[in-house]
Amino acid sequence: MQHYLSLLQNQVQEHWDAHALCNYKGESFTFGEFATRLEKFHVLFENIGIVKGDKVAICAKNCARWAVSFFASNTYETVTVPILADFTSESIVNLVNHSDAKVLFIDDDKWAKLNQAALTGLRLVLSVDTFEALYCADEQVSGAIAAWDRLFQEKWPSGYGKDDVKFPVDNWDDLSIINYTSGTTSAPKGVMLKYSSTCTNVIFGLSRIPITFGYTLVSMLPLAHVYGLMFELIYPLCGGCCIYFLGKTPSPKTLLAAMADVKPYSVMTVPLVMEKIFKASVLPTLNKPAIKVATKIPLVRNLIFKTVHDKLIAAFGGRIDWIIMGGAPLNPTVEYWFRKFKLPYTVGYGMTEAGPLMAYEDWRKFAPGSCGKAVDRCEVRIDSDDPQHTVGEIEARGMNLMVGYYKNESATKAAFTEDGWMKTGDLGLIDAEGNIFIKGRSKNMILSSNGQNIYPEEIEAVVNNQEYVIESVVVDRAGKLVALVYLDKAKMEADGMDAEAVSNKLEEMQALINKEMPSYSKLTKIETVEEPFEKTPKMSIKRFLYK
Repeated sequence: MQHYLSLLQNQVQEHWDAHALCNYKGESFTFGEFATRLEKFHVLFENIGIVKGDKVAICAKNCARWAVSFFASNTYETVTVPILADFTSESIVNLVNHSDAKVLFIDDDKWAKLNQAALTGLRLVLSVDTFEALYCADEQVSGAIAAWDRLFQEKWPSGYGKDDVKFPVDNWDDLSIINYTSGTTSAPKGVMLKYSSTCTNVIFGLSRIPITFGYTLVSMLPLAHVYGLMFELIYPLCGGCCIYFLGKTPSPKTLLAAMADVKPYSVMTVPLVMEKIFKASVLPTLNKPAIKVATKIPLVRNLIFKTVHDKLIAAFGGRIDWIIMGGAPLNPTVEYWFRKFKLPYTVGYGMTEAGPLMAYEDWRKFAPGSCGKAVDRCEVRIDSDDPQHTVGEIEARGMNLMVGYYKNESATKAAFTEDGWMKTGDLGLIDAEGNIFIKGRSKNMILSSNGQNIYPEEIEAVVNNQEYVIESVVVDRAGKLVALVYLDKAKMEADGMDAEAVSNKLEEMQALINKEMPSYSKLTKIETVEEPFEKTPKMSIKRFLYK
């Protein structure tokens, strides 16, 4: 298996003058400019005493310079610590300190909001906006910053060219990334990933989702989360793709405009985004009486479905070969229609601890309701006497998996079985063909009074199909199931619904939902919430906040 940095080196040398990293309608770097920036940082790191294995943190919004910052560290063989810019200032300080970072790349505005005096161990803080120094620990660092250009010219008096690019590849078992799963202040869980984890994820991506020079991609997932980092930066760049960054989470209008301009080869997203697009743009048309009648006529139905297919593909730029979702299961009703429209979608499965991918399948072979099959160099099993029929915890092992949690031995020990398999915390089944079906999170499972296992995610899928429901959470209250729902108030107002009508609608919803539920999974009540549910970076609802 080839090292991903060898592949990246080849792309740099072969496409030196081609665009590699671009802010949408903003700054851009060619492959050559990108590589030259990396070498300049290497010179700086060397002159301030940064060595292999030291920690370099990044806390900034998605942008081309975020990508340069990451690879400046990654190709110098320091351990990169991506930190979500959405974390609180207190959490950012806590994680920078916990990671033992010596260098910090950060947005100017985020730096201004930190309690800088509480930071310990940093030698240098650099602005991601300008790459200028925001803090120098001593004269050695400030002197190196002042002489930075001269130091680079002294090392490369004839200039730095494509033949000078040499990225390290003899580091398979070395620590590469520490990715924190939350900003908690108590015993943070920093997932430790080796270069080999990145290698196997990149090689799998390039072999199963092939790309080539000339392809383009719109990056909208957070790069500080390993899903976005791996599949919207490292893997596509190693394939010669030009990546466009949208910065903060884009509005639908901005996203569609970027898709139309960039014309990406694929869309990497979470199911929630696709479900919202379906409910907002497609479902209203399908619910029209005339369309319902027309879809019962085979030839007309096929024409309607093809029209929907073409419009959805066009909305994403018209060039996409794959719509790849991860982070959560796809709503079964939405999936049913996606298959009718013959969309090239698939749902993968992974987690930060796997760097991230554990399961995937090509959309042409994808089994509905599944999240694919175990990826290369990774084994998946179900902790169950009958994995095909009896739900058990999903466990995995392979070269993509973490080596543990940074400075958290108790959490590391709890994460693995005695025979070395990592416990995912997810519950599922595996069929005879190896397709994995997730039933829910083990910590979310509700045990009913009669001993039945209730998976709230399955009930939520039905709740979310109801008219006016945007999203929901099902909770257990003293043995009773209650659905918390966030409603589309704007649409309800447009339809002239007053408080009484809303109350009647909720009663109607509950009756419809309970018709589809077994006796032990029926709802006793539906309550509304005033704001959207708080989300994780993967757009999963923070369920622990709602009881």
